[in-house]
This record gives sequence, structure tokens and C-alpha cells, in this order.
Amino acid sequence: MHQYVRADDVHPPLDSPEYKSTGLRHPTQAPIVVPQRLTEVTGPLLHGTIGPNDHDLTRQHAGEPQGQRIVVTGRVLDSDGRPVPDTLVEVWQANAAGRYAHVNDTWAAPLDPNFTGGGRVLTNSLGEYSFTTIKPGAYPWGNHHNAWRPAHIHFSLFGQAFTQRLVTQMYFPDDPLFAFDPIYRSAPEKARERMVSAFDMDATQPAWALAFRWDIVLRGRDQTPFEEPHA
Repeated sequence: MHQYVRADDVHPPLDSPEYKSTGLRHPTQAPIVVPQRLTEVTGPLLHGTIGPNDHDLTRQHAGEPQGQRIVVTGRVLDSDGRPVPDTLVEVWQANAAGRYAHVNDTWAAPLDPNFTGGGRVLTNSLGEYSFTTIKPGAYPWGNHHNAWRPAHIHFSLFGQAFTQRLVTQMYFPDDPLFAFDPIYRSAPEKARERMVSAFDMDATQPAWALAFRWDIVLRGRDQTPFEEPHA
């Protein structure tokens, strides 16, 4: 059975002092790598969980959401650059004003009744995924004085079982908040750019939506930085 060791030169450290909440939850002893066995990789299939508008976050309600409509596309790849098909990709994000549709988000930005901020899709045979959504806004958070998160979209990827889950964040190019965000900066410097999408004029839809491309590499030299499982 395979077992994969966390690459410290790619992923953020489990304890990142600038990102203060990691001090409350990071492990104090070295993690134990547990190999996946048959019972961990068998179970309910994920293919039946996709709804007709799950990939289009702008069409999940009666009206149009506020903000800049965007299309986010990319491929899920393995360490050899091969596509990973039939992988469940989930996203969640703030609305255009930087507010989540969640009871715990109470900062003074408007909720959008036509935007919930969650979606899911399965990769196709080429490992491709595509979401239509609204570009999220920046928002304040309580990590330090005048702390603001850059605009980002959370991504979750499942393999063939619920135990095979990876979580990361996608950012937008040239965000001025990168230099001040301890979550983005917790990733090793050479790996940070792998979390930043690229503007894609070819995929931009005339008079409809701008497009951004972001490929996700699961392992290897070009691996996308992932968060600790409970982050």
C-alpha cells in the first residue's frame, strides 16, 4: 500500500506563528504516517453528488448575484503530469463584498440573496474542471491589527473515498494583500505562486465572464501547497 509523506518544502508548516490560530491546533509531536489500506479506499462513490447547477454558482438562485462574473478552469494532475479523472472538486468562497453566507460571518458587508458561494464538479477524462462564479472580495479577519484576506476561493479535492481529501486555496494574480497575508505567506516562497491563478483571455467569454486558469498538481516537484487536514 502507498503512503505519502508531507513535503516540507511545498506545504505550509503545521505551526505558522504569524497565522495565530495554528498555535491552538497544530500537533505537538511528529505526525504518524498511516498507510491506506482497502478499508480506507473503499466505500460510497462520489459520482452521485453532483447537481445540475453545482458547477455554476451564478445560477443556483432565482436572480443574478452581484459582482464580476468569472469562469475558473483547470486540470487536476498527478506527479507525472497525467490527468486525474473522476475527482470530486468542491469550492466555497465569499461573495463580491467579501462576506460568506454563514451564520458566523457577521462583519459589515452585505449578504447576497442570490449567491450562496458553494459548488462542486467531477473532473472529466482529461482531468479538467470548470466553475462559473463571482470574483470574491477581500475581507477582514481577526488575526492581527488591520488584517485582510486576499480574494481567494477554497478548493477541496476528493479521490475515490472520503479519506482521500486535500484542501487548498486559489488566489488571483497581482493582489496587493499577498505581502500582508500570513496564510498565503505560510507556504514556502517558491511554492506560493502555485496557488495563484492566471488570467486566461482565450477562455474569457465575450460580454459574459472573465476567465482564470488554475491547475492543481497532487504530488511531486510541482505539487500545489495544501492545508493541514483540519485547517
